Amino acid sequence: MVPAMKALVSFVAVAAAALLAGTALSQAPVAAPQQSAVAERGKGMVAAANPQAVDAGLKVLREGGTAIDAAVAVQAVLGLVEPQSSGLGGGAYMVFYDAKSKQVTAYDGRETAPSAASAELFAGPTGAPLNMFEAIRSGRSTGAPGVVAMLAQAHKDHGVRPWKSLFTEAERLASDGFVVGRRLAGYAGGGGRGGPAPDVAAYLTGVREGSILKNPAYAATVRRIGAEGPKAFYEGEIPAAIAARVAQEPLPGKLTAADIAGYKPQKGPALCRPYRAYQVCTPNAPSGGPGVLMALGIFENTDIAAHGPADPQGWYLFAEGSRLMYADRDRYIGDPAFVSVPVAGLLDPAYLKSRAALIKDKAEPRTAGSPPGAQVRAADATREVSGTSHFVVVDGKGNVVSMTTTVESPFGSGRMVHGFVLNNQLTDFSLSPRDASGALVANSPAAGKRPRSSMAPTIILDKQGNFVAAVGSPGGNSIPAYNLKTIVGLLDWKLPVKDAVALPNLIARGPGTSAEVSKFAPGVADALTAKGVTLRAGGGEDSGLHAVMIRNGRLEGAADPRREGAAKAP
Repeated sequence: MVPAMKALVSFVAVAAAALLAGTALSQAPVAAPQQSAVAERGKGMVAAANPQAVDAGLKVLREGGTAIDAAVAVQAVLGLVEPQSSGLGGGAYMVFYDAKSKQVTAYDGRETAPSAASAELFAGPTGAPLNMFEAIRSGRSTGAPGVVAMLAQAHKDHGVRPWKSLFTEAERLASDGFVVGRRLAGYAGGGGRGGPAPDVAAYLTGVREGSILKNPAYAATVRRIGAEGPKAFYEGEIPAAIAARVAQEPLPGKLTAADIAGYKPQKGPALCRPYRAYQVCTPNAPSGGPGVLMALGIFENTDIAAHGPADPQGWYLFAEGSRLMYADRDRYIGDPAFVSVPVAGLLDPAYLKSRAALIKDKAEPRTAGSPPGAQVRAADATREVSGTSHFVVVDGKGNVVSMTTTVESPFGSGRMVHGFVLNNQLTDFSLSPRDASGALVANSPAAGKRPRSSMAPTIILDKQGNFVAAVGSPGGNSIPAYNLKTIVGLLDWKLPVKDAVALPNLIARGPGTSAEVSKFAPGVADALTAKGVTLRAGGGEDSGLHAVMIRNGRLEGAADPRREGAAKAP
C-alpha cells in the first residue's frame, strides 16, 4: 500500500472511532413537521429545513434575540441535523432587513479558492478535466469556509444576545443526541450520490429515520466557537485539521491553514430592483441574485400576471423568461473581483425589454445576449451539483434574515473533521476553464476567487421600504427558478404562501425543461408541448423553499412540502 493510501486508511479509522464514540442508535418517534404558520407580526417566525433547527431559532427569539441571533443558532443546528446540506465547513449568502432603517444588507460568506489555485485546478493527468465525481471527492474541491465568519460579522453588526449563548442548543443536541430525519437517514451509509465517502459512511453506520445520533466532536467544536468566538474556527487546531484532511489522497488539495485564517466575509448594500409595485433585493454577483432580478425584469415586460397557475400561457412565459435569464447568467456571471460582470447592463430596463420581446408564440433556442457594458465571454461549462439549505427568520421588531447556506454536494467532499463535513464548493467553478480557442470563461478557477453560485436569498419590500416577503431555496442551478415561481405565485398570482411554495417546479435552462409534470393542472403540460416546451420529469434536486410574507397585517410562513422543514412562531 502506498504511503498516501496508508495515511488515508489510518485517518478514516481514527475518524470513525471518534465519531462513533457515544453514538446511540435508539429510536424516537418522528412527528410530522408543522409546515405552515400564521402569527401576529410582533411575534416573529422561523422557517427552516428541520424542526430541531426551527426550535433553536425560536428559543433565541423568545429570549429577546434578533433575527441575526436566531440565524446563528439555526445554522449551528442545521450543520448537525442535516450535514448533507450545510454546516460549519461551508459557505452562505444572507440578506438582512433592518426594520428601523428599512435598509437591506447583503452578506457574502462564499468560500474562496486556495492561494495556490490556478485555472487548471481540476485538470486530470492528461490535461482533460476530471469527471465530476472525482472532482467532488478530491481534496481540490474544498475552499476556505465562510459561513462562521459571515455570521460573526452579521452578529457584530446586528446581534444583541451573547455569541456563546447562540450555540448552546447545537451543543446540547450534539451531546445528548438529535432525532435523525428522513432525508439524512436516506443518505446513511452512502455519503451522497455516486458512492460512499468513508468519513460520512463511518459516522452514519446503522442510522435510520428516528435514530438518536450523537456527535461529541461537533459538540466540542461549537462549544469552542461559542466560548472563543470565530477565531476558534479560523486559527489553531481546526483550520490545521481541515488543511491536513484536504491534503490527503485521493487528489490532494492545496488549501492551507493560512488560506483559512485569511478568509474575509463581504458585506454591502443588497442589489435591489423594482418589480411591479415592489422592490426585490438579493446579494450581488457571484450569487444567483442577479439572475432572479433579470428574470423578473423580463416577466415585467409580459402579461404573466394575467395568467394564473392553471393557465398554460403563464407557465409558457415563465419558461421562456427563465431560459433567457439562464443564457445570460451562465455566460456573464462570475466573481466581480476577478472578472468584469455587467450587472448594470444585465438589469438595464431597455435590455430586459429587448430580451422579453424575443418571446413569441412558439419556443425557440436561446443564447446569451449582449447587455450594455459586456465583454466577450467564452461559453461556460459549469456543472453545479444539487445541495444546500435555506431559512427565513423574522424577529419581534420586524428585522428579517433570508439566508441560503451550503456545503455544495450532499455531504460536500465527503471528508470530515471535528464532527463537521468539508465543502466541495470549488466544483462550482467551470471544470473546463477555457473554451476551444483557449479563452478563459468568467467562472474559471483562480487563487482567492469565489465560484459562481445559484444561491439567491431574497427579501421583497413595498415602495415605502416596508417588509413584504422573504423567499429562498436550495436546489443547485435550479435555485433561481424555484425562487422565481414562488415570487410570481406571491406577487402576480396572489397565492397564499403555502400554495406559492407548493407550486409545480419548472426549470427552463438551455435546450431542456425539467419539471414536476404530474403536479400541473390538467392540460398544462400538453399545451406547453404544443408551444415547443416539452416538460421532462426529474433532472435535479427537489426544491426546499422557505418563505414568510406579511399578509393582512399578519405573518404567514411556509416550508416546502417536498421536504421535512417547518414554519413556526414563538
